[in-house]
Amino acid sequence: MFIDFARIHVRGGHGGNGCMSFRREKFIPKGGPDGGNGGRGGDVIAIASSEVNTLLYFRYSKQFFASKGQHGMGQNKTGHDGQNILINVPVGTEIYEIDEHNNRIAKIADLSENNEDVVLAHGGKGGKGNTTFKSSTNQAPRKTTPGKEGEEKYYELVLKLIADVGLVGFPNAGKSTLISHLSSAHPKIADYEFTTLEPCLGVVKVGDYKTFVIADIPGIIEGAHDGKGLGLRFLRHIERTLVLLYLIDINSENIAEKYQILHDELHSYNPDLDKRRKLLVLNKIDTLPADEKDSVICTIQEELYHICSCEVIAISAVSGENLDNLKYKIKDILNV
Repeated sequence: MFIDFARIHVRGGHGGNGCMSFRREKFIPKGGPDGGNGGRGGDVIAIASSEVNTLLYFRYSKQFFASKGQHGMGQNKTGHDGQNILINVPVGTEIYEIDEHNNRIAKIADLSENNEDVVLAHGGKGGKGNTTFKSSTNQAPRKTTPGKEGEEKYYELVLKLIADVGLVGFPNAGKSTLISHLSSAHPKIADYEFTTLEPCLGVVKVGDYKTFVIADIPGIIEGAHDGKGLGLRFLRHIERTLVLLYLIDINSENIAEKYQILHDELHSYNPDLDKRRKLLVLNKIDTLPADEKDSVICTIQEELYHICSCEVIAISAVSGENLDNLKYKIKDILNV
């Protein structure tokens, strides 16, 4: 199950208390202070891991409390520090601090690299033992301090997939078929809308050594930026992509209008997406009459180029026609 959103409650460990102790040995009945300091509480740390793909784990585990620091001991022994808690999250996870009403306070991290980490809650400092307070004027201090409480915070985790190419289009445009033929990914395919209910990543091999990652985003409909259809749930997964690939059924009644709706939805969601390189891909050319195919494609390509200001490529995801051309075109744009 693909889960890309979660909320968690974290708490750093309580620091150990400082120790009140005096040295007691044979022939030294009144030794000086030897109370050690308490250990610090453990931290709660989030770390990006390429071995984790979703936030599913956090559907069932929402609280992460680090262990306490050990109290100080006699003979100037400092208590052991509390054990840190490491939370593995997928690469591409953004972390927001939230209040008790789930309102965002601040973005604290974007873990976009493997093994990148951030401390979510620091453990409390250990208290001071009475040895710390010994001075020339106070040889036998009876003062200690308690350990400090660890930080307690609430966070929102949001996963945004990391892919080179974002594949967007209306439901049933053939996105799942295309990604299954371009890569080794195997999304669910059927002849009805919203077959794809979660994003799918595929690694596309070009030549012997070059690859790029393509993300199949569940079908967009008009009003998606306002939450209609699958809406905002998945639009965020195209924010990191370098190239946007618009896929439209060549049999659509008004292809230019279809493209404009897709473009406007992405722009309304995030205007920065206008800066991405893009390709317009016309799918299902295998359904065109053989004697009219070339002229129909040429006419549509010329019309659309002036509207979208990008290259228009006609393919058939089913028959594989022109798929190699599409792969190498993307490779050239990405310069991989």
